[in-house]
Amino acid sequence: MSSSLDDAAVAADVLAREIGRRRTFAIISHPDAGKTTLTEKLLLYAGAIELAGAVRGSKTQRHAVSDWMEMEQQRGISISAAALEFELQGHHVTLLDTPGHQDFSEDTYRTLLAVDSVVMVLDAAKGVEPQTLKLFDVCRSHRLPVLTFINKLDQPARDPFDLLDQIERVLGISAAPRNWPLGDGHDFRGVYDLEANSMLFYERQARGRRTAPVMVAAPEDPAVAELVGENRQAALIEAVEIINGAGTRFDAEEYRQARQTPVFFGSALNDFGVEPFLHALLSLAPPPGSRPSSAGVVQPDDPNFSGFVFKIQANMNPRHRDRVAFVRICSGRLAKDMPVTNARLNTEMRLSRVYRFFGRDRETVPEAFPGDVVGVVNPGRIAIGDTLFSGKRLEYPHIPQFPSEQFAALRPGEIRHKKFDEAVLQLAEEGLLQVFMPIHGTRNPIVGVIGSLQLDVIEARMASEYGIPCTIDRLPHVAARWPVVDKGATLSLPTSGVLQVMDSHQREALIFEADWVLRYTMEKNPGVRFLDTI
Repeated sequence: MSSSLDDAAVAADVLAREIGRRRTFAIISHPDAGKTTLTEKLLLYAGAIELAGAVRGSKTQRHAVSDWMEMEQQRGISISAAALEFELQGHHVTLLDTPGHQDFSEDTYRTLLAVDSVVMVLDAAKGVEPQTLKLFDVCRSHRLPVLTFINKLDQPARDPFDLLDQIERVLGISAAPRNWPLGDGHDFRGVYDLEANSMLFYERQARGRRTAPVMVAAPEDPAVAELVGENRQAALIEAVEIINGAGTRFDAEEYRQARQTPVFFGSALNDFGVEPFLHALLSLAPPPGSRPSSAGVVQPDDPNFSGFVFKIQANMNPRHRDRVAFVRICSGRLAKDMPVTNARLNTEMRLSRVYRFFGRDRETVPEAFPGDVVGVVNPGRIAIGDTLFSGKRLEYPHIPQFPSEQFAALRPGEIRHKKFDEAVLQLAEEGLLQVFMPIHGTRNPIVGVIGSLQLDVIEARMASEYGIPCTIDRLPHVAARWPVVDKGATLSLPTSGVLQVMDSHQREALIFEADWVLRYTMEKNPGVRFLDTI
């Protein structure tokens, strides 16, 4: 009896220690603000990669580690969320790089459900842009702490106080500067650390070479004038006086409660300000916390394993040709060959292989802990949003699917065969598309997506990953709805403008050619509810 109690105490100590050193975060931004560049430089400073991939530049340079899809490498954009794990200064860090383009906002939304904090990247010349605002709203709704990195100070930038004011005004969160830029563009000389009273100098030709900060007593220190000139020192003194008098002072608890964002200035492309930002991330960002479930609030140190699937990806490695389910671990310890229950199906499955990721590369791990994002091979019995658990039954909140806004018929380039149908269903399983089959007329599948770039991805992946060239025939339709007919009511449809289809779960759905057709149909059917998701 004593031995089992001792074993339980040791296991609890190990679990608590592993939870305390976990940091799991995502990076969000508007396209071209420098998100993937910052991701690469964080990995470079962490020692996880030897040479940061070039986001832009000659074709001979390496691609970003997080952008592993062929289409991502061709276009220089992030299309699919990527998991990158590494060890740094005693911390186990999981970084989820999210797509910036609005057409992939659903993938980003699901990824944000799997993290404990967020890094927001802003362009110093543009500030808060539309896609950043949308993603920040998701962070706010889930009370995720946000660290802000204002990028591209080596290019002409807006006034720093204007940027801070915009963050507070547009995003509705207090902005507390942790360092202060000394000029911008060609006049950019570095940053002043407001807490440490040190100066980090920017050298335009020092890309990749780390410079040590110079300690000074205060902004008024005569050494500052010698280092950056009297005019720049006077501007710094004035800025610090304003910050100390009327600005927002950093408060760690306010940050953890998602009411304040610490703000750092730098230039990711030129490796400037990235290292101190990474150190701040490790010290400030929270470890895994509690999560709501059907069985009440689940604490990460609960000894029973639980987690949820937030992403499914096929063909990450052409040699494997398998489908991988990404699982965010929320409580307990996950061990290799452990039996777990899928709450949706109420069936038990054994996790014979548990993977850790670095972009598209994977390695098997014997165990994993709360905060970790692991991959398990999906034999077709795991779906996005599924809860996996052992011990006490529980289920994490449902992950909604965004309503499709654009539609297209998918035609195989060759004679249609089983492989084509399987490929389309695998892409639907990933959440990349919704698939519908017309009840009348041509039996080519209709795919529904959020944005047109997703249709390009479907066409490219069908050809490159499945070897099935296909044609995308874009349709004018704008919305899909699932009709739920009340008892005693009937469904009456207009003679044109509506496609009757079956979804991938064999449920009847309707695809409307225009918003006015949808409104007309709803008015004519008061006894029918038209659901945009199901």
